[in-house]
Amino acid sequence: MREGRLETDPMENLRAPRAFAALPRYLTPAQVEALLAAPDVATPLGRRDRAILEVLYATGLRASELTSLRADDLDLEVGILTCFGKGRKERLVPMGGEARRWVVRYLDDARPEIAGGAGAAELFLNHRGGRLTRMGLWGIVRRHAVTAGVQATLTPHVLRHSFATHLLERGADLRALQAMLGHADISTTQIYTHITRERLRKVYDQFHPRA
Repeated sequence: MREGRLETDPMENLRAPRAFAALPRYLTPAQVEALLAAPDVATPLGRRDRAILEVLYATGLRASELTSLRADDLDLEVGILTCFGKGRKERLVPMGGEARRWVVRYLDDARPEIAGGAGAAELFLNHRGGRLTRMGLWGIVRRHAVTAGVQATLTPHVLRHSFATHLLERGADLRALQAMLGHADISTTQIYTHITRERLRKVYDQFHPRA
């Protein structure tokens, strides 16, 4: 084409190969435990933060899903919550006993003090009693990550990845995980199988005598 020997470019319909998607970052169970233990639960805001971190790890909610939660969205008896994901799609997500206990403690003796008599309708409030924003949530997670010595750049989404990875590592069904995460396509959920295979390979190489 440059030399004028061809009239059409035979490569015009070729596409560059897709780059491999970066594997999601996630925490080890020990790192999660250190993060959950970081808030000072002697204070109302500390109890709020502990409840937030417990719910994030117990449910794998997105940041926007957690900040829009209302108390009525939680069935603490059964241990399940209703959230609205992308496209306002409603889904049910199980919530473990530890997260439920911290939410109850937050509702009983932290939220009323933070709300100051009124407060926003959402479950989790900022220090002024208004609705907690996504940026406010990011700040909470990062602050406690530094205290726990985990990752300075930790985000709520890393906790979502940790939730999914740890469930798969312990034998969770991929379809059930898809439903809990609110993925429209199971191919999105399958990224976590790459993580678990990679982890298995590392464990094998580290411990097998003839690796």
